[in-house]
Amino acid sequence: MLRILGNRRTLGEGCSRRELLQAGSLGLLGLTSGALSPPRGLASSGVPARGFGQAKRCILLYLYGAASQLETFDPKPGAPREVRGELGAISTRVPGLQIGELLPRTAEIVDRMTIVRSMTHPYPLHASAFTLTSIPTIDVPLQMSPRDPRHWPFIGSVVDYLADRRGEPAGPIPRNVALPWRLSSRRPYAAGDNAGPYGAWLGAAYDPLWSDFQGEGKRVSTYTFGAETIRCRDPYGPLEPGCRFTLAADAALPAGLTLDRLHQRKSLVEQFDAARRDFDDPRATRSFDHFRRQAYAYLTTDTLRAALDVDREPLPLREQYGMTLFGQATLVARRLLEAGSQFATVIWDEFELVNSAWDTHFYHYELMREQLCPGFDRAFSALILDLEARGMLDDTLVVCTTEHGRTPKLEKATGGGRGHWAQAYSSILAGGGVARGKVVGGTDRIAGAVVDTPISPKDLLATMYHLLGHDPEQTIHDRLGRPVAIAGEGKVRHELLA
Repeated sequence: MLRILGNRRTLGEGCSRRELLQAGSLGLLGLTSGALSPPRGLASSGVPARGFGQAKRCILLYLYGAASQLETFDPKPGAPREVRGELGAISTRVPGLQIGELLPRTAEIVDRMTIVRSMTHPYPLHASAFTLTSIPTIDVPLQMSPRDPRHWPFIGSVVDYLADRRGEPAGPIPRNVALPWRLSSRRPYAAGDNAGPYGAWLGAAYDPLWSDFQGEGKRVSTYTFGAETIRCRDPYGPLEPGCRFTLAADAALPAGLTLDRLHQRKSLVEQFDAARRDFDDPRATRSFDHFRRQAYAYLTTDTLRAALDVDREPLPLREQYGMTLFGQATLVARRLLEAGSQFATVIWDEFELVNSAWDTHFYHYELMREQLCPGFDRAFSALILDLEARGMLDDTLVVCTTEHGRTPKLEKATGGGRGHWAQAYSSILAGGGVARGKVVGGTDRIAGAVVDTPISPKDLLATMYHLLGHDPEQTIHDRLGRPVAIAGEGKVRHELLA
């Protein structure tokens, strides 16, 4: 047993992102067999050339709670009122294509994107682990246990790991960053955290580096869960001045630890490692060194904090994205990519209570009209136009998805609502080798069943890997040392490619 600087840990144990970035344990990292497995070649079947590697970076927008397909990208204006609801459809820049009436800005840029109307899978629950990783099955207990050893790594974590495996140097910006806070961490709910955006068997060092958000909203939202109803100043509406993004608490210096003390600790850790190299596994030592250097750089340079500082952007551009949490987080994601990050994730997450975000069991139309659709419409359209203006769209992949759709038939709930529905829902993609002005797949007259070109979340992940230059059949090793394809059972969907 080893004890250094007050932190008791056995060599070879795992560590959390917090422990990785806390200065007192920078050198005491334990990685799983997956993170240390030797590189493997590409699949023997080869990789189709079309679009492969065109995307140099990715922004993933995740609408947690499950966005309704009917009010967004698969409206059914000819359906009965109990299906189509209170909202209609509008024409877009692509002749003959309509989307939900609350997305007028997005309607003007659909010629730059592909809409997938035929997403489908068998799990009508908030299965962020199923949609963000290649895990083959999911259930509620597994979904609510982020560190369960059965989980597969998040796509951003795999991209980060593969870059390390190729020997790509780490820069001052993490490759894999997520905003605005750790998933589900702002809801005081006994069920606990949600799985999905974690390193799984690659080790906690491959979790995304999470930002944090300081500030509050101007608008008061009403959320209901069972018998509980709350009203809160919701940051997904207009924000009060002075709101900002910071490094999360687990990426900050411990209280009372100055940079001088940090440098002293770094020196002590280096001395210890120099002595340990005589008997440690050389591969593990190299990994320890890599992550220690990386964590130290994040703590002692201003590059990451500068990228998170949205106040450095012109106010008119910030307003184009929308002065909301999702809008400003999306803008910061673009800043992170410009600064050198490779995979930036923005999650429209729950706030204060479950059944918030896009989980519209109650007050469906109030939330759709006043917050959800307007906030998404501004942020997504501004991001595409901003990337295009900067010459970044052609090699930046933008993907917006969700865990499932909503019931075709409206439910008799307070304020109106739609329940969970995984048989059919929508996702959208743009940039980075994606086709332009295209609709893939189709559903029946009530958007309840896929009738053309079913696409699974695994297929979406496989296509993302392909565009980012990774063969979806390339293998990594799980906790038992078994080689598994990074996309699991997913297949590249060439219908989505330019």
